[in-house]
Order: sequence, then C-alpha cells, then structure tokens
Amino acid sequence: MLKRHANLLVAAAALLALPSVLSAFGLTLTSATDVALLAMACMALNLLVGYTGLVSFGHGAWFGLGAYAAALLQVHVAPGLGVVLALPAMLLVGLCAVPIGFVVLRRRGVYFSLLTLAFTALLYTIAYRWTALTGGENGLGGVRRGTLFGLNLEQAGLFYVLIALVVFCVVFGLQRFVRSPLGSVLVAIRENEQRARFIGYDTTLYKIACFALSAAITALAGALMVFNHRFASADPIAVAFSGELLAMVVIGGMRSFLGPALGALFYVLFREFLSMWTPNWLFWFGLLFMAFIVFSPTGLVGVAGRLVAPLRKPRVTDAAMGGRTGAQARALPAALIRPAEAGDGAPVLEAKGLARAFGGIKAVENGAIAVRDRTLHALIGPNGAGKTTAFNLISGMFKPDAGEVRLAGARIDGLSPDKVCARGLARSFQITNLFPALSVHENLRLGVQATHARRFDPWTNAAAIAAIDAETREMIAFLGVAGMEQAEAGALSYGGQRLLDMGLALTSRPRILLLDEPLAGLAAAERARVSALIKQISAEVPVLLVEHDIDRVFELADAVTVMADGAVLVDGTVEDARSNARVQEVYIGSGSAALAGRDLVSAATDRPMLALSGVDAFYGKSRILTDVALEAREGEIVALLGRNGAGKSTLLKTVMGIVPPAAGRIALAGADLAGRTPAAIAQRGVGYVPQGRALFSGMSVRHNLELGRLKRRTGAGRHFTEAEVLDLFPRLRQRLDTPADLLSGGEQQMVAVARALVGDTRLLLLDEPFEGLSPAVTEELFDAFDRLRHRVTLVIVDHHLDVVLNLADRAVVLERGQVVHEGPARPLARDLDLRRSVLWL
Repeated sequence: MLKRHANLLVAAAALLALPSVLSAFGLTLTSATDVALLAMACMALNLLVGYTGLVSFGHGAWFGLGAYAAALLQVHVAPGLGVVLALPAMLLVGLCAVPIGFVVLRRRGVYFSLLTLAFTALLYTIAYRWTALTGGENGLGGVRRGTLFGLNLEQAGLFYVLIALVVFCVVFGLQRFVRSPLGSVLVAIRENEQRARFIGYDTTLYKIACFALSAAITALAGALMVFNHRFASADPIAVAFSGELLAMVVIGGMRSFLGPALGALFYVLFREFLSMWTPNWLFWFGLLFMAFIVFSPTGLVGVAGRLVAPLRKPRVTDAAMGGRTGAQARALPAALIRPAEAGDGAPVLEAKGLARAFGGIKAVENGAIAVRDRTLHALIGPNGAGKTTAFNLISGMFKPDAGEVRLAGARIDGLSPDKVCARGLARSFQITNLFPALSVHENLRLGVQATHARRFDPWTNAAAIAAIDAETREMIAFLGVAGMEQAEAGALSYGGQRLLDMGLALTSRPRILLLDEPLAGLAAAERARVSALIKQISAEVPVLLVEHDIDRVFELADAVTVMADGAVLVDGTVEDARSNARVQEVYIGSGSAALAGRDLVSAATDRPMLALSGVDAFYGKSRILTDVALEAREGEIVALLGRNGAGKSTLLKTVMGIVPPAAGRIALAGADLAGRTPAAIAQRGVGYVPQGRALFSGMSVRHNLELGRLKRRTGAGRHFTEAEVLDLFPRLRQRLDTPADLLSGGEQQMVAVARALVGDTRLLLLDEPFEGLSPAVTEELFDAFDRLRHRVTLVIVDHHLDVVLNLADRAVVLERGQVVHEGPARPLARDLDLRRSVLWL
C-alpha cells in the first residue's frame, strides 16, 4: 500500500516543505509557486517525452497560450473573475491541441520534433507582432487573482496553498492516468509502436489523446503562472523556453514519474543563484544540460540511484529464463475456444492475385492462398520466395499493388494493421517483435487489454482489472512462461522471445493466426513443445504457418502451399508438396540428413586461437555465465550448444565485448581481450554475426560490406577481399546494389556473414547462422563454413544439431551459464543416446 502511493506521499511532502526550503535559500513564495507550476508543466511534457517517446521542441507554446487565454478572458470576457479562469483557459487550449496533434503526429521522430519547433516559432511571431491582442513586447499587465470561496488570493500564502492543492491533484491524476489501460499503451508506443498496432491499438488516437492532455495541463500551469506574476507575455512561447522545459525534464529524469519535478526545482535554484553572478546563466545551464545527456541520461534520479546503490546489499538473480517453472501441457485458454459452427466450408482466409514490388524487385506476383477453419496450413518455399511479404500484405503492413484479401468473406486488404487485427487476424514476426523494456506479464497484458472493453479507460489501474489479469495469467500458463513473468522481454533468450511473440499474437483472440517461423532459434525439446502448442491451437483457431523445419511442417500440416519466385508452385496436401520434383529442386535440396551424413576433414591445429578461463558475466543483477572455460584452436570449428537461456549468445557477446565480463580472462592468440571495446576487438580480427543479422537497413549490400571492411584492415588475421566473400556466396553478386533489408532471409544471412569476414579476420563468431533458412540455403552456408575452416577459427551457436555437430570438430555444452560438457563433436552427431544424455534432448 505504502509503495503504491509513494509518489503521492513524496509530492505532498515536497509541496509542504518547498516554501520553507526556498526561504532558507533567501527565496520568496513567488519562487516556490514558480517551482510548483514549472514542475506541473514538466510532468505534463514528460507524458510525451518519457512515456510516449515523442520529443517536443515546442511545448512552451501551450504554456504561453494558457497564459494568454487566462489573461484575455479576464480582460475581455469576465473582468470580475480571477484565478478560476485558468480552468476555461486549460479547456480552450486542450481543444485547440487536438487538430494540431492530428497534423504534427502524422510524422514521427525528428520530423515530429521539427514540426513542434516550427509551430512554436510561428506562434511566437504572431504573439509578438499582434500587439492589439497580445500587447506585443509590452505584454498584458494588471492581471488580478481575485477571490475564491471568499478567500483573498492576493495574499501570497493563500495563493501558494491553492497552487499546491492544484499541483497535488494533477500529480494524483497523472499517476492514475499513466497506470491506466490508456496510459500503459503510451509506454508500448514508446517501446515498439509497430507491434502496438499489430495487436490492435490505433496508436494515432492514443498519441493524440496524450498530446492534448499534455498540452492542457501545460496550459493550466501557464494560466496559473499569469496569476502568480500578474502579467502575460510572449516569452513562454519563445523557442528558448520550450528548450528550458525539455532540459528540466531530462535533467530531472524523464523515465521517472517525479523526476521532471525535481528538474524544475533544480532549474529555478540554478537560475536564481547563478543569475546573481552572471547575466549569461543560460549558457552555463546549457553546458550542464549537455553534461547530463552525455554522463547521466537518467538525470538527477539516476545520479541519486547510483549514489545509493553502494549502500544497498547487491542482489544476484538467475538468468531471465532460469526462473521458469511451468512448461507442461495446458488446456487452451477459454478466450480462444469458439463454439462449433455449421458453416459452408468456405475458407476463413482467402487471398487471390496478390502482387507487390519493391522498386524493380517483384516480391510477390499472383500470390494466392486459402485457409480453412480449424486447420494448420503451411506456407513454405525457399528464401526469397515471397512468404514473409505475403504475410505482410495479408496482415496490413503493406498495401498490395494488386489482388484482394478476404477474412470471413469481408475484404481486409488495404486496411491498417490495427483494423486488420480488430477484424480477427493476428500474427507473429520473423524477427521477434516485442516491447523489450516491459516484463513478460506486461507484454501479454497489453495484448489482452487491446480486445477488452476498458482499453480506453484513463483512470483505473490496469493491473487491478480482474478480467484482464485473469486472462493474462491464463495465457502465461498456456505458453509455459510461468515463473519468469517479471523478467524483461528483452532479457529473454531468443527462444523465449519467439515464444512470447507468438503469445502476443494469441492475446488478440484471433479468428485466424499467422505464425512466421515460430520454431526458429528453439532448442529441440522446446521446438517439440511449441509444435504441439501450435497443433493444439489449430484445433480451434486456423493457423497459417511459415516454417523452414520441413520435417516438422510435414508432420503438423493439414495443407501446404509452396511458393517460389513470388508465385505459388504447389497448393495441396503434404504429399503433393513432398513428392513434387520442382519443390525438391528449389527448396529441399540435399536435406539436413544428407548434410549430417557427410564425411568432413578437420583443419584444426594445436595452436590456441581463443581461450576463456573463469569467465563470469551479468545482465544487470542476473548472473548469466559462471566460471566458463573453453578453448578454440586455429582452423577449428567449435559448436556451442545448450538449451534456450543457457547463456550461449551471451558468451559470444562477452567475447565480443558487448557484455563486459565481470571476472575471468579472454585471450585471442595470447592477447587479452577483456575490458576492450567491441570496436577494438573487431579490429583485432574477430568477426561477429549476431542473431537476427543486424544489417544496416536501407543500405545496399555493397555498402554493408564496405562498412564491415572500413576499420578492419589491421593485419590481424587473414585478409578477405570483396571478391573472396562473393566467391563464397555467389548469389550476392547480383544483389550488390540492392538494399539489404529487401533481400530474402537467406540472402541477408549471407550478407551478415560476408560483412563479418571482409577485412582482416581470424575468428568468426556465428549466432544461429542456420536459423530461419530453407534447406537449400542451409546447404549453401554449410558448404561455405566448411571451406572457411581452412582460413579462420569458427565458433557456432545453433539449434540444428544434426547439421552443426557434423560440421564442428568439438562441442561445448552450456547449462545455466556453466560448461557441463566438452569433447569431440562427431560422437554427439552419430550417437543419439549420448546426445540425449549430454543435451537432455
């Protein structure tokens, strides 16, 4: 109870103590009132900046408009009224903010910021030059506070009491708002607006509501400030004042509820005392603002946290996935179960004649698919076939150039993602698409909330709505993520993130579910469990599945559509796809069994290339790696294996310097790497291919390779020219001037490997290089890595055990961040009983 209301208790105590504290510094009640009103304006601005991620460079305009509105109302409309006019001034400005919001919120990022800046500059010019209305440079003086309930507000003490009560009420209201369903969506927009739209939120409406509320509260602060100083001018509308408001928010701490209020107090004290010493106090304030951005982005709240941290007992927890307790089979959530329908057998989802081109690349041409109720329909094909693009056209991410999409008979092509979701279509993504800074529980609650009648509730605590909480917990149990609900989504292993991504789609209570490679990156046991979940779901909710685990697809699917070169190759049963010679040629290739059966020649020497000893690593307070020791020799391929969340990806990041080791030694060819930056480690000949590829979006393949080579001509390792990496991946020759993000998943993986190699390289770290690839592309990469063993040392993390164990010379197995097995890879590749005993698979 006390913790829940801590912000209100702190605010009340601060408002009570503020006059005495400032009086001790020689400041008056007028300054105390300034602090309270600026704190209110900063907290309103923080709704945009800290909660929604919209940086406004012109928020002072609302402060100034509120001030002018109150003064003009007293002069021209109600001369007998005083401070009460702040309320109609607030309402007028709030209403004016709605159409302005419709305009400026059409753009995001820096363009939104520039539009707010231009709006403020325009208003300032009008206010300064329209002297007949605003008084111009002379302003509007003679504003009277009047009386309220018989109290004479011309007395400074009574006026401060009124302001303190108003500010406390605003703080109370803002706390209710940010914890409400409506307010919680603002944080989702900040973290990942695209995903918020795909689970059913019309993010534009939420942003406009936030924009108008923020403007109204800021206008209220401006209106009350007029009565504090009895004068209105154009100064608050000036761009400089908007910058000062933003600086107060940042200096106080924009990710903290009360941080901006602390920033306002700091600003007033800094202004009052430094202005006594120099008229250029704003110059020094600007320098201080820059220092906070560079050295303490979390502001004064962050500084206080770091000062207090040594006094607290350090708390070490397990990795995010380590707390998981419930992975057993569960009944389907009640929200997903529908009564049996007679129906006429018509498809639930039907797409015909779909076409979409990106520049000169025809991603989909005459695409067609029909998914019937309560079936699992697989969409397969080689990388670059157009499967994910088809998903994007169906789900509303892109508008098709031609064709139509019908859901339950109604057309949905061309609709926005939130409207498509509202019609009953939900999807997961090829690259996990979550709210990374929010917990697992908060992610799923946001999804459940999107379909709930109270999703626009601006007052009730979202966590206290029983129906939403019950449905969220039911989904947590079904997915098997119980025990890790409070872990941040971004801290989960990749497999855990994929599971959560699928769960987010399910929370929308879909009429049909689209899953884009849900098994990619999952360990074998988890892959089997999630496959069973998907089959269970399809018994009630039809599923359209894109997946490259061809054996699993043929085992699960009721119907299969095969795409190649943007068009449908086969549409029929599993047997139709399996027996088609063209499918064998373009998609299946030799198959993983053939790769696993190859006899390969090792190139390993006795000279150590990479050596780790006693390495510990943490994410925040969570211990991920414990006393890890391993060695990779020149010319050797080492397979790094383990279940999801075992610490494999973290180990590669620790070698690369992305996650600094807390203890232990990491040596590359005898030279210590621990403590060096990722850039310095890369220049010493270490290439890193992260999970998800992390290509430079919007840049061509050629430019990606040039950036990979630019700083890595150091002589540390074998020199790889562009011609050599193109010889490894010939298909990239035809794609050199194509933007990397328009390539197929397989081609993107080739670019990622080529970029890590080009320049001087002696150690190559590969995180899930075969993830999400068709069998034919997997074979191409397998052959490339086999050729590379004679030139560099490779450390590979992957869950395609048959493939990676035959490719590798040695295997290292991690469990809960510790090495539990190290030895030759070939016995694990050939002896399944040994593999089960070592890997629990």
